[in-house]
Amino acid sequence: MVARLKRPADGAAVIFDGVVRDNTRGRRTLYLDYEAYEAMALKQMETLAVEARARFGVRGASIVHRLGRLQIGETSVLIVVASGHRGAAFEACRWIIDTLKKTVPIWKKEHFEDGAVWADGDAFPEEIRRPEGTAGESPHHND
Repeated sequence: MVARLKRPADGAAVIFDGVVRDNTRGRRTLYLDYEAYEAMALKQMETLAVEARARFGVRGASIVHRLGRLQIGETSVLIVVASGHRGAAFEACRWIIDTLKKTVPIWKKEHFEDGAVWADGDAFPEEIRRPEGTAGESPHHND
């Protein structure tokens, strides 16, 4: 993806590699499952890339988000922004990931040793955060 996007005039290629980590808020994560409204997610990610190019004056932006079961250490989302200057590339990349997480219909289910929870980016309710709590099973669909 990086090689496809970079051009000789670019002075920067900023890469965000979102990786599945082994813990979330103090709980040991076993793996993640990602689901999406795929057609809409693809359309919205393309719109984000186009808007980032216009808003930040970067030459190129590309986004890939994986779906299905992902293991610890695997990439879940990859964003590459190419630009003549690093400042714009960093700003665009940060804006893309922050906006993607809030607006694109992709849902993450985190699996732990003691249960699972659909994550929506907010802090876990107290009963889920504690190890003795029960994790909820219904997804939070950006209501």
